[in-house]
Amino acid sequence: PQEMAEHNDLGKYGEELAAQYLQGRGYTIIARDWRFGRCKKDIDIIARSPDQATVVFVEVKTRRPNELVPAMKAIDRKKIYNISQTANHFVKMFRVTERLQYDAIIIHVEKFTNRYKIEHIERAFNPMYL
Repeated sequence: PQEMAEHNDLGKYGEELAAQYLQGRGYTIIARDWRFGRCKKDIDIIARSPDQATVVFVEVKTRRPNELVPAMKAIDRKKIYNISQTANHFVKMFRVTERLQYDAIIIHVEKFTNRYKIEHIERAFNPMYL
């Protein structure tokens, strides 16, 4: 249970860093941990691009060094499908007409110092090509 709590805290820490990172680059955060109804699938961050022309769905992965599963491997077909389904609900619910983009933000956090490095992968995946 201790490991799980730390994992959840690390994830929340990573999402907070990712949101700050995006805001610092001119993105507008529309929603965090957005889900449709009682659905368990969520989107970590939904933001509008600095030019306001694109709605960006962001999957955040926070990793310690030597983690077994590389972050981008954790964003598998099932995860992409779930994100696209949830994004589709969001688009319909809020009548989004802007371009859509799916990014990944990987946050590498050192174990003891909690120093971090942010890797922003724009257009990390496209659900149209599942």
